[in-house]
Amino acid sequence: MADPKTESKTLSESDAQTLDNLAAIAEIMKAVGIETAGPEAAAATAPDPASAGSPPATGAPAAAEPPFTAPDLAELEALRAERDELRDKFMRALADAENSRKRADRDRREAEQYGGSRFARDLLPVYDNLRRALDGATEDQRAAAAAFFEGVELTMRELSNTFTKHGLKAITPQVGDRFDPAIHQAMFEAPVPGTRAGELIQVMTEGFFLHDRLLRPAQVGVSSMPAS
Repeated sequence: MADPKTESKTLSESDAQTLDNLAAIAEIMKAVGIETAGPEAAAATAPDPASAGSPPATGAPAAAEPPFTAPDLAELEALRAERDELRDKFMRALADAENSRKRADRDRREAEQYGGSRFARDLLPVYDNLRRALDGATEDQRAAAAAFFEGVELTMRELSNTFTKHGLKAITPQVGDRFDPAIHQAMFEAPVPGTRAGELIQVMTEGFFLHDRLLRPAQVGVSSMPAS
């Protein structure tokens, strides 16, 4: 068993040696320009045990906030609804403008083609009278007034050319044709022997088309002869 006095002397010598070593290290660090920190500095730089588990303070919030709040989402939905409403109004206005353009184009074409229909209809009696004058003249009357009838024929020809130029086309039915209610107007019916019911027995006036529209139907007489 070791003597207590001998053990105490050995420890004292060891502590003295350790202090000498530390002093020598301090002198070397000072010589190379490294400052040694005292106990106060070490205490100041030592981490606080209480804050060892907490994250460092950086000034940022601890938890990230959501990108949009409830008022922001409500405003976004309102803007989307307004966008959809404006888009619908725009599409409706565009459709209305297109319909108006088509309607104006159709009205323009109809005005060009049928704008003079009333004037053309008023000229038809003149055509009818000239036609009757030529058809009702006998050979003796034509021989007696050849120049007059020649002038009537020239006028009739010029009027027919003018009608054709402006889109008027004559409807010229013949006796014996079948009655067509689309282009014929029955002025009378008569049971004429040798005919069948529904056949034309007389043509009183010609009809006319103005382009593809019926301006006036041909005025005719129709047979009402019963079937034998």
